Amino acid sequence: MKVLITGASSGIGKDLALEFSNYGYDLVLVARNEKALKKVANLCKTKVEVCVMDLSNPENCNRLYKKYKNIDILINNAGFGLFGEFNKTNLDKEMNMIDLNIKGLHTLFKLYLNDMVKRNSGTILNVASTAAFLPGPLMSTYYSTKSYVYNLTMAIYEELRHAKSKVNVSVLCPGPVDTNFNKVANVKFVARGLTSEFVAKYTVKKLLKGKLVIIPGLLNKLGVIGCKLAPVRLLMKIDYHFQKRKDV
Repeated sequence: MKVLITGASSGIGKDLALEFSNYGYDLVLVARNEKALKKVANLCKTKVEVCVMDLSNPENCNRLYKKYKNIDILINNAGFGLFGEFNKTNLDKEMNMIDLNIKGLHTLFKLYLNDMVKRNSGTILNVASTAAFLPGPLMSTYYSTKSYVYNLTMAIYEELRHAKSKVNVSVLCPGPVDTNFNKVANVKFVARGLTSEFVAKYTVKKLLKGKLVIIPGLLNKLGVIGCKLAPVRLLMKIDYHFQKRKDV
């Protein structure tokens, strides 16, 4: 059994790799940082292949798929965020975020799903965020990309259910996690986040049981419920207040 994990050089991706290795899965680890990937590979107990690739380039997504076709589980984890007012943030960086968080994920999702549907087996986990349930002022583009990931996964789940397919799709929606994401996005979390180790252990356990929406942590679960119940205008005001406190 083989698992392909994108964004595997640090944070949740790294700890998912270690956890799947503990379960006995062979791995394909994908990211841009070769040195970091090799460090993760050396920590794993099973067979690991390292692939250095920038998945914000659509051509690379196709190359990755062609190189590693026999995958049992795909973890679509690669992505990053950006903090700031929409009229002041860098457009090129936002376009790169959309290329990675949406286009890259969408491409790999579709390519690997098609194969899995044909053989009627396989599992795909798309990594979104609790950000998917909020408008996200001051991180609007990032929040929007995660909303896309969440809704896409939910839609495809229902299509597969109607087709009586044995392919499983899930979406991971973590809240704040203490990872390198904060540095890249140029934010600091107000509350202490969960550890990526905890998120990985929880995620793999739930994924292998076929859970559709995976939300680690009780506070995050309660927060998502609150997002569904509260008026949108109130959510925007609350979210802006908390986002503003992240400014470094």
